[in-house]
Amino acid sequence: MEISHETTQKQHQTNQYTSIVGQPHESLYLVLPYLPLFELLAMAQVCKSFMDALNNDILPWLNIVVEDKVPRSRVSNEILMKITSKARGRLRSLVLVNCGKITDDGLQNVVANNPSISKLHVPHCMGLTPEGIIKAVTTLNQHNVTLKTLKINGISNITKEHLQTLHSLLNTDDPSSIDVEFCPKCDEPRMVYDCPLETCDRKRTTGGCRGCKFCVSRCEECGKCVGFDDDDNEAACEDMLCEDCWIKLPKCDFCNKPYCSKHVYKQCVVPGSSHFICEACYMTIDEI
Repeated sequence: MEISHETTQKQHQTNQYTSIVGQPHESLYLVLPYLPLFELLAMAQVCKSFMDALNNDILPWLNIVVEDKVPRSRVSNEILMKITSKARGRLRSLVLVNCGKITDDGLQNVVANNPSISKLHVPHCMGLTPEGIIKAVTTLNQHNVTLKTLKINGISNITKEHLQTLHSLLNTDDPSSIDVEFCPKCDEPRMVYDCPLETCDRKRTTGGCRGCKFCVSRCEECGKCVGFDDDDNEAACEDMLCEDCWIKLPKCDFCNKPYCSKHVYKQCVVPGSSHFICEACYMTIDEI
C-alpha cells in the first residue's frame, strides 16, 4: 500500500507540475493583438491555450495586414475570407499589399461581411480592378461607413473617371484620402509628391517639382527633389540621395556609397570591424 500511495502521489505531483509548466505566461496573451498576421497564425499552433485565446477573442483580428513578399502569392480569396471571418463582422481595417490572388469577388465578399471597414489599402494587388474597388467602396457607403483612407497604387487601368467616382464616394475634400492621382507631368495615375523644401528652386520654375517618382527624382531619405548635378550622390542600393543625406549616412568601405534607411539591411558586416561592405562590392571580393 505504501508503494502504491507513493506512486500515486508522485504521479499527482508530476501531473500538477506538467499542468503548470504547460500554461503560457499570462503576459503573453497581451502581446497577441500586436503580432503580424503570419506570426499570429503561427502562435495559434503553439498550444491549445493560444488557439482558444485567438479563437475566442476578436481583438487581434480587427485590423488585418497581409503583405505578401514571396513571388507566388500565398493568400487566396478563400484564405482571406477565413482570416477576416475571425473578426465576426467587425473588421476595422484591411491592408493587402502585393496580394495577387485576391480578386474583385474575394474583396467584395470580405467587405459585404464586414461593413465597418474604415481603412482599405490594396496596393499592387494585381488581381483587382478599378471597377471592383468602386463596387467595394459603394458597398461600404450603403452601410453609412466613412472610409477614411483608400490606397490603390499599382492597380492597373485606372482612369480619371474612376478616381472621380472614388472621391465622390469617399465624400471628402482631403486629396490625401486616396494615395494616387494623375501626375501633372506624365498624366499617369501614380503617387505624386511635392518637394518638402520650402526654398526649392524648382518650385519657382514652370511646372515646379511636383510629380511622380518617374518624372522627378527625389532623395530616398528626406523626399527633396534632386537634380542632374546630384548624380554622384547615388546610394549603394541605386536610390538617389541629396548631398546632405549622402554625407550623413555611413559608407561602404570599398566604393564609399551609403545605403538608404530602407535598404540598410543589405549591409554586409566585415568580421572584426564596425564597418560594412555593400552587396556589389562583397560579390567582387573573394577574400575579406
